[in-house]
Amino acid sequence: MTAHTPDPPLALLAELTHRCPLACPYCANPLELERASAELDPATWLRVLDEAAALGVLQVHFSGGEPCARRDLVELVARAAQNGLYSNLITSGVTLDAAGLARLTEAGLDHLQLSFQDSEHASADRIGGYRGGHRRKIEVAALVRAAGLPLTANFVVHRQNLERLPDMLALGEQIGASRIEIAHVQYYGWGLVNRAALMPTRAQLEAANAEVERARAALHGRITIDYVVPDYYAARPKACMGGWGRRIMNITPSGHALPCHAAETLPGLHFPFVTTTSLAAIWREDPCFARFRGTGWMPEPCASCDRREIDWGGCRCQAFALLGDAAATDPACALSPDHGVMAEAVAEAGGEGPDFVYRRIGAAAIA
Repeated sequence: MTAHTPDPPLALLAELTHRCPLACPYCANPLELERASAELDPATWLRVLDEAAALGVLQVHFSGGEPCARRDLVELVARAAQNGLYSNLITSGVTLDAAGLARLTEAGLDHLQLSFQDSEHASADRIGGYRGGHRRKIEVAALVRAAGLPLTANFVVHRQNLERLPDMLALGEQIGASRIEIAHVQYYGWGLVNRAALMPTRAQLEAANAEVERARAALHGRITIDYVVPDYYAARPKACMGGWGRRIMNITPSGHALPCHAAETLPGLHFPFVTTTSLAAIWREDPCFARFRGTGWMPEPCASCDRREIDWGGCRCQAFALLGDAAATDPACALSPDHGVMAEAVAEAGGEGPDFVYRRIGAAAIA
């Protein structure tokens, strides 16, 4: 990738809707959820998929909210298949039945990622804010396995469920997942609102690290385990989204094109709409996508760091959320002069914490 002609994005994250029957308190969606009336129409989404393929995108991830809430989902999956795009459905599963899954499979769906809130029914339903949700997910996993689709089981972990990590790994194996994602909450959006209730203790994290290594050895060659730790316990930042504007383009339900799902939180950046600008023009020419792409924007100590083309400066949204400056060194980095803000949050972890602020329209106002 040159400074002037970026390589095409590997993946398109298509956030079809913010509608969702679950109310997870760590949801990555923004605090101001978009209503159904603001969503892109089917024709525009079909054009976006055509443009994505022409741009060189290889994968499309249909996400939300709950993407199954869109009546045109089967049509979108079919268009992705026609364009040779590998399609992945990221779903809670609670509204998916055998007939719906059959239609998606026939349309050409390649993979399904099913989210879980815990391994225990009562806790999972409490965290997700949806009674009977966990039972339904187990049923859907069996349908996916019967349909012959590859299945990823995604478990989001935090202080209130981390002690059951061994059971989560066992559940992933039991339902026939070929991949298990153990993803610690990342503290943006709703996760940041609920940080005091979700942040694990260091002892919990160390036990989780050891359990993941044990499971990787036991399941080697049968199940792949992906593991995402919280930035607050890291010494170096992660390459958020593979680097700003380098690998992924995110489209919101209303059609904003973003380099990451939280980029709209940054002030002074006016991201384009796919209704008025082509994906190719956005990716190659838009100044917002170029703003933090590469290394030229970096301050010290990032600018001279030997990891600057590995982590690409970490997360701009996290720098803004915690420091008020999107161009600052990500405080996840131990070299950041502001690394202490994360240490303070870690030091406060423990106990039951406050009640959840659930992901619902208007709920953030009471946080």
